[in-house]
Amino acid sequence: MTQTRYAFIKAGWHADIVDQALVGFQELIPADQIDVFDVPGAFEMPLMARDLARSGRYAAVAAAALVVDGGIYRHDFVAQAVVDGLMRAGLDSDVPVLSVSLTPHHFQETAHHIAIYRDHFVQKGREAAQAALKITETRRLIAQ
Repeated sequence: MTQTRYAFIKAGWHADIVDQALVGFQELIPADQIDVFDVPGAFEMPLMARDLARSGRYAAVAAAALVVDGGIYRHDFVAQAVVDGLMRAGLDSDVPVLSVSLTPHHFQETAHHIAIYRDHFVQKGREAAQAALKITETRRLIAQ
């Protein structure tokens, strides 16, 4: 039987926080079943997710980013475009694409906020892994 594979995309902005989602994801899905892809930022994730999903190699694709206020673009518009793009990538490819893309209202680069969001991303990574495993199994049952 072929091993089920998963793709995990990480945005580079705030990598010290975002990378924690992979830690949580790997708590439930073994690292040797996950291919990890880095992209510069959240905005690049939907295209990468679509390409990975269309490759036929993955049962699900997860994408993680922290979109905060303070950049050139309004963070809420970027976050909405990213989530919409990830959803479209999944629907267009017929492969589940899961978002671990968070947009806090009041993020500040303080030790306190960084610690809170690092922990939160571990939990969100676990939740994405749970969703990936559940949707993979449910789709397998439907296909029988």
